[in-house]
Order: sequence, then C-alpha cells, then structure tokens
Amino acid sequence: MIQVIVGLIGLAAGTMMFWSLPVPSRLSHRGEELPLLSIVIPARNEEGRIKPLLDSLQLQYRHVRDFEVIVVDDHSTDRTADIARAYGAEVLSPMPGRNGFGKSAACWQGAQHAKGEWLLFLDADTFFVEPDSLLRLLNAYQKEGARGIFSLQPYHIVGQAYEQLSAIFNIIVIAGMNVFTPAGQRLRPAGSFGPCLLCNRDDYMLAGGHGLIQEAIMDDLALGQAFLAEGLPVRCFGGKSIICFRMYPEGLRTLVQGWCKSFALGSKATHPLVMLMSILWISGSFASLNSLVAASIGGAIFPILVSSALYGLYTVQTLRFASRCGNFNGCIFAVHPLLFLFFIVLFAYSLFRIHIMRSVYWRGRRIKSDA
Repeated sequence: MIQVIVGLIGLAAGTMMFWSLPVPSRLSHRGEELPLLSIVIPARNEEGRIKPLLDSLQLQYRHVRDFEVIVVDDHSTDRTADIARAYGAEVLSPMPGRNGFGKSAACWQGAQHAKGEWLLFLDADTFFVEPDSLLRLLNAYQKEGARGIFSLQPYHIVGQAYEQLSAIFNIIVIAGMNVFTPAGQRLRPAGSFGPCLLCNRDDYMLAGGHGLIQEAIMDDLALGQAFLAEGLPVRCFGGKSIICFRMYPEGLRTLVQGWCKSFALGSKATHPLVMLMSILWISGSFASLNSLVAASIGGAIFPILVSSALYGLYTVQTLRFASRCGNFNGCIFAVHPLLFLFFIVLFAYSLFRIHIMRSVYWRGRRIKSDA
C-alpha cells in the first residue's frame, strides 16, 4: 500500500514538475521589418552534422532575407570549414579564451565579429523544421519585447536504439529550468537553453556575453544567470515544429560524456521545489514497479489491478512528457524504471567526474571543473 501511495505522489509531482512546454506561436509579421540578424554557429568537427543546419538556413531566406551566417571553426580536423564556406557562410577561427578554446570562446569571437543588432547562437547539430521557422522565432522574440534571452530547446530526433536512453535526461533538463511548473515565470529560471539562443547585441554586451562565462562548463546556464544578474529577462520555450537536433549520434560513449558534462552542475541551478518534484517523480517510477512485483507475488486480484493501473499511468505519463521533447519510441516506456535507473547511474557518475575528478571530457578535450 505504501508503494502505491509513493507512486501516486510521484505522478502528482511529475504533473506539477512538467506542467507544460509552450512553443512560440505563428504570428502574422513581415520579415523585412526585423533588424539585421547575425547567426553564430560554433563548430568543432561537425562535417557530419552541420549540413542539415546550413540547408535549413538556405530555406529561411524565403521569409527572412536580412541575416548573416558566421561559422566559428574551433580547430576542426575535418571538412567543417570547407562545407560552411560552400554554403556562403563566413568562417572564423576563434581566439583562445581564459579557459583555452571551446564553445564559449567561439561564440564570443563570433559575436564580436557580427554586424547584426540581434544575435542568434545555434549549435551545429540543430536544424530548422519549416521554411518559416526562423521568422516564427524572431517574431516571438519581438512580441516578448526583444529584450534579454529568448531560447528554445530543440526537439530531439532519435536515430539509434541507444539514443532512447536519453528520454529521461531530456525531460529533466527541460523541467529543471524551473519555468514549466504551474508557477511559470514566477520561479527564477535556472538559465537558458544553449542550442538555440536569441538576444539583442546591447543586452548581450551589457551582461558580458560569452566573454564573461568562458570558464563555465554549462555555458547556457551561466549565460542565462549573467543576463538575470543585470535584470534582463530569460525566456525558455520548447522547439517542437520549429527547430530540431540529433543528440550524440556518434555512439553510447559520446552520449555518456555529453550528459555527464551537463547534469551535476545543471542540477545546482534547479529550484529546490522543482528538485523535490523531480526526486519524487523518479522515486514513484520505482515504487510503481515494486508495488506491481509485490502484488504479483501475493496473488490477490485487487492489489494486482491497482498496481498494474499505477504502473500503466506512469508509463503513459512518461511517454507524454517525452513526446514533448523528442520522437522517442513509445514502447520503451513500458520499462520506464530501467530508463530512470540509467539516469540515476549516469547522474552519480557525473557527480563523481565534477566533484571528485574535477574534470569532464567533451569533443576530445578535457574540461576542468571548479565546482
């Protein structure tokens, strides 16, 4: 009975934790009225991923004509720079920052070189979905007053089977931004989403931009906090039907390194109330399994029916949450405790890497942690 109660509490906590994930709406607006936009793309060995983004940017000219594309090639050893030039992008090589080279140094270099009044930072593995996706993003930013940060979490396109293991991570990353509970923006945002981040130049420079946060492992959270420190708004939205990405297609090892880099530090910015909801939600998954196993062993029909209903509700809820984040296979949520177990193990490893080893690995580089 106790396990059933814990499971029900977990379901309720999950509902509050991830109440909604709004996406920018379509608005009637002419693109030529918008200011010059500079799109900055930091890239390191992205020849296998950057082409879909550049293809999608070519399509955006149908609706937004006034933008430049700057690819900051972070010492790639492949054809990233050649591919970018072939699409007409301006290619730069970054200067080393305080923590050497890396994404923040590349973004800072690109922002300083950019001519636009608005700056859009895109990860090289993202791509726009529709020809009017960029216009939709810019319109939404203008509607919000064109101040501070306007960021989208891209919709996760899942390829290989091992990528299904990212489902819980995607949910927790988004919920951990604090602003998707019923309280909405009344809770202070944890930061911003890094893969798609739009701001105006004046606010960016006032907050210090990527030049201020070059030693941060979680640049997206750090940049959002820098804007908030200056009293500038930080708004986070879902990117479904606007922008997508493919996370960690290189293999399971890259997936582990990527989430390891993100989680232990990212959790520090999560509001305690949202953190409590997350813990209860995760605990409820295991409680629903324990209840079902115990009822099955006992053999009584009513407890089996109650426990089965609880487990089924958890399956449906987790699937519903994941469908907001990416095109995950619905069948995997029938074994949702295994997904939560993978999350817990990797989160523990992330804590070990950050707080004991004081470093993580990403894109062939060892990144030191000052946590």
